[in-house]
Amino acid sequence: MSKRQSSFLFLATLVISGTIFLQMVIYAISMLVGWNAKFNLVVVCHSWLKAVGLSSLEYALDGLVIFTLLFAIWHISSQLIHTARMKTRLEQYRAKKLTTEFNQTYSNEKEGLIIISHPTPMAITMGFAQPKIVISTGLINLLTNEELEAVIAHEMYHKENRDPLKIFILSLCASTIGYIPILKCFSHQYRIIQEILADEFAIKKQETTVHLGSALLKMLKVGTAKKMPFSYASFADTSVNYRIEYILNPLQIQMKIPGKVAWLSFVIFSMICGIFMYALA
Repeated sequence: MSKRQSSFLFLATLVISGTIFLQMVIYAISMLVGWNAKFNLVVVCHSWLKAVGLSSLEYALDGLVIFTLLFAIWHISSQLIHTARMKTRLEQYRAKKLTTEFNQTYSNEKEGLIIISHPTPMAITMGFAQPKIVISTGLINLLTNEELEAVIAHEMYHKENRDPLKIFILSLCASTIGYIPILKCFSHQYRIIQEILADEFAIKKQETTVHLGSALLKMLKVGTAKKMPFSYASFADTSVNYRIEYILNPLQIQMKIPGKVAWLSFVIFSMICGIFMYALA
């Protein structure tokens, strides 16, 4: 697995989604304040629909723009609310002494790691601006010191790479612009690649696959915490099959983008860009 692959997926999603979102925002502003958006893509679509006798579809186009923007705002607001609630709950379960000890042992930051008193094995990285690693006492009691070190190293990779934020951005784009199907594929593959890269980081740090593999198998055996309604990077609830396969044979994993999905997405995106270029001409 290559860091270049994950960077490509993330940047490609930003380019595709950014182009469409920008046009929709310009159009929404033009509707609200009467700004002349002469070269706006959606306005061009309106003119084209009128020209071919499909003016009734103008309203469907308006609805799509309004729905997409409102859904994006709702998605972001919901994420912020759920994250704030989770932080409040974590404070209630925080094991202060263990948190101090683990930060002194594993982290260069005062609050890079948060230990919570909870029986369910859990290891996640959450937060956008300043991501934190959350470890439960259930996980500490389940794993050996070497296995726990492997899990923390795995989550440290997510923390340094700011994966919770990137995962949320990809999820937001994939859910709000679902008519570009490649975005869902990019989001899914990004998660897989980042999990494998995090495993690779932990393996290189310990110079063995034994502790990471045994930690993953133990967590799968006892079960993991249910998924939470906000973006985070978790040790044992994502891409498990790929990760086990990578641990057994690193050279075997190859991520491919489905040809039909890529072609359909290219056609849809090209049509949008083509109309915009025609307007500018």
